[in-house]
Amino acid sequence: MMATEIKSRHATVSKAPSSLYMEFVDMSRFVQFLPEDKKKDVTADYDSLKATVQGFSVGVRITERTPYSRIRFNDDGAPFRFTVTMCFDAIESEPYKTDFHIELSAELNMMMKMMLGSRLQEGLDKMVDAIAAISEGRIPDGIDPETIKKAYETGKFD
Repeated sequence: MMATEIKSRHATVSKAPSSLYMEFVDMSRFVQFLPEDKKKDVTADYDSLKATVQGFSVGVRITERTPYSRIRFNDDGAPFRFTVTMCFDAIESEPYKTDFHIELSAELNMMMKMMLGSRLQEGLDKMVDAIAAISEGRIPDGIDPETIKKAYETGKFD
């Protein structure tokens, strides 16, 4: 098996790198963004998140935090080894914006690479696009506007 390297597209996020970084530094915050029916399958704390996805137990643990520029996640009990790095790069001419992208390195056999390769690329690109959309006050594709409305009304996602 060899490492499969996938990089998302870059997007400009309308938040300073420090603000955007702080949104992802605590894994327990990720659960609030999940649909209600998925929350029962997920447990999380500051450093890690574990979920059951289609019968597979998948875990992710933050292994590196470089303040305001990088957060690295590694598999923590998953069907294959992987590393995800979220990159928050300053835009010199625009201090309240961030050049954001995600890098994935995964140990996939040839069959898994054929089955998952394009889906992983598409998933990373969708995540980056969604984060950029939210930062501009737009509702990302695939997100129920009622969830956003409820969050604004209550001050939290449940």
